[in-house]
Amino acid sequence: MENNHVSKHQSFYAIGLSYRKADAEIRGKFSLDNAGKTRVLLQAKEEGLSNLIVTSTCNRTEIYGFAQHPFQLIKLLCDNSRGTVEEFQRVAFVYKNTEAISHIFRVGTGLDSQILGDFEIISQIKSSFIESKSQGLANAFLERLVNSVIQASKRIKNETEISSGATSVSFASVQYIMNNVPDIANKNILLFGTGKIGRNTCENLVKHTKNDHIILVNRTKDKAEKIAGKFNLIVKDYDVLPLEIPKADVLIVATGAQKPTIDKDILALHKPLLILDLSIPKNVHDNVNELEGVTVVHLDDLSKITDVTLENRKKHIPAAEAIIAEVKEEFISWMNARKFAPAIHALKEKLNSIKETELNFQRKKINNFDEEQAEIISNRIIQKITTHFANHLKDNDTMVDESIEWIEKVFRIETAAK
Repeated sequence: MENNHVSKHQSFYAIGLSYRKADAEIRGKFSLDNAGKTRVLLQAKEEGLSNLIVTSTCNRTEIYGFAQHPFQLIKLLCDNSRGTVEEFQRVAFVYKNTEAISHIFRVGTGLDSQILGDFEIISQIKSSFIESKSQGLANAFLERLVNSVIQASKRIKNETEISSGATSVSFASVQYIMNNVPDIANKNILLFGTGKIGRNTCENLVKHTKNDHIILVNRTKDKAEKIAGKFNLIVKDYDVLPLEIPKADVLIVATGAQKPTIDKDILALHKPLLILDLSIPKNVHDNVNELEGVTVVHLDDLSKITDVTLENRKKHIPAAEAIIAEVKEEFISWMNARKFAPAIHALKEKLNSIKETELNFQRKKINNFDEEQAEIISNRIIQKITTHFANHLKDNDTMVDESIEWIEKVFRIETAAK
């Protein structure tokens, strides 16, 4: 049976780390590829955690889910990555309940992105939810939450200009190239890695540089050929990568490898080379910096680039936050109603039971007992009592879980859902 309700002893947490406090090296240690994310979900099942989603991008790795204690989620992350608990504690965050909900809204709407207005993360959250659901690890709460975040993201895109123009890491890399490489339309560009960032970077390169001799290299050649066909580009075998690099003026590395794929030993260079490493973990070894004429720029450096467009986007943050507040309020109202509706129903049944017992007693005791009036009065009293409790539970300042537990104890009832 699907567990649509969470034990009252569990809380909703968001745990993880991002570019805000963790540099690229540390983020690389905690980075999870698709297989790693699946391992987290499978281990969660084994350890009795029934509802969570896992996201991992170049800027962040996070787990959203229910647990009795956040360390249960932290352990999942550390067990399936190269990061340690000690490293996590130094740079990570842990949000609980409403703070966790607020966090996923900010992340999914681009307000917490390394480049303001970058909406690529929302597709990651969506695909992570789909994966969790396929594993039976996504309840009605998570589904409603993710859908609400998607709704807010769409509204912010459509109703504000916070995402005006291209705002992703892939665009920032192309912008950097255009600002720092003269005559870019006639330079040789080599793109190594055609995953999501690689594909987006390729599209921006073609669109903005007007360069028609970009070469693609990928470990799986057919993936590169699909992209090359779309833009009429050249694809070379992975085996000839060391031969292609010396011909390039710009090398963009966007692979999903867990260890560096480019080091100084494969760079037999005869001219200056600009390398952009868009990978997490880093895919360009630090020893490349020892070579003369080589400039290495990592995505953390790209995110520091601010231009008039990015500055202008900041003006639209209040409008975006207002949309988030509206959608989030709707979600929290739904969440609280979903929690307290069974409690109010159980309370009403309890009061009706008390009423029937008392009316039966009074029927025997009072001559000419007015059945109709007694029924009307007692029903009105029950309605007023339950309305008072419902209004209390709806109040934003109410600790809903604790109040429901108190109602259960006082009236000795059990709600239908926990």
